Amino acid sequence: MSDIEKKVLDFVDIQGVLKLLPHRYPFLMVDRIRDIDGDNSCVGIKNVTFNEPHFQGHFPEQPIMPGVLIIEGMAQTAGAICVHSKMTTTAPKAVYFMTIDKVKFRKPVVPGDVLEYHMTKTKNRGNMWWYHGEAKVDGKIVAEAEVSAMLML
Repeated sequence: MSDIEKKVLDFVDIQGVLKLLPHRYPFLMVDRIRDIDGDNSCVGIKNVTFNEPHFQGHFPEQPIMPGVLIIEGMAQTAGAICVHSKMTTTAPKAVYFMTIDKVKFRKPVVPGDVLEYHMTKTKNRGNMWWYHGEAKVDGKIVAEAEVSAMLML
């Protein structure tokens, strides 16, 4: 690709996300996905709102999004672009979250934040994909992890 040519990155809105993933409220942790570059990378978006059920108990006086749900959002984003990349050939029957490594939490995520899951493929072998993810709010890393997904074809 020359310097003049621009790569067109794909975008999936909430309706597209619902077609790619089996998750539904209250466990869907991705509202849309932008900057999709095949199965290489993307940015998942989660708008964090106070009326999500986990804030009733985590914590009522100082609501903080549970870290495990941030990691779940990373995994859902990675799984969604794996499925998205296969939609032109054989649509997968399911996508499974397989591993999680090197998790670090850096800052709390609170209602009103726009959480971005920056996912980058590190490896692909057969029906397995590995991704490095950085969760960001206002451009600052709030969590990071390495996750893997497996597609059932």
